[in-house]
Amino acid sequence: MSEKKTVFGIPGPLSWLHVRVVDYLALMAAAFLLAPVKAGAADLPTYTVVARDGRLIPDTLNVPAGVRFKIAVRNQGRDAIEFESLQLRKEKVLAPGAESFVVISPLKPGEYAFFDEFHPNTGRTRIVVK
Repeated sequence: MSEKKTVFGIPGPLSWLHVRVVDYLALMAAAFLLAPVKAGAADLPTYTVVARDGRLIPDTLNVPAGVRFKIAVRNQGRDAIEFESLQLRKEKVLAPGAESFVVISPLKPGEYAFFDEFHPNTGRTRIVVK
């Protein structure tokens, strides 16, 4: 009587399928690990805006044109804020004491407004792109 060979419990005729699947998965994992990686948000030039007592500090950020960058937002106030730009279609709500960031795509020269929607009269800053 001959003994049937198995691979991981799969009888002989189907063992080739299992080996092919394992080879394919190993190849895909290697391709994923060796693929070039785009620069993440951690590698971007970063500008910090602090929200405190209904104000955004500083009131102006000067950034170069054509460069992707990150704005780190820190809420050091006692109230929630909504850091928002209608022009750039960005918004971020932060509880008191919270920190976060928004990534901005490369901009053309000009001025772009950000404001705190919860303090619209005093919470304003702008990005000046040159």
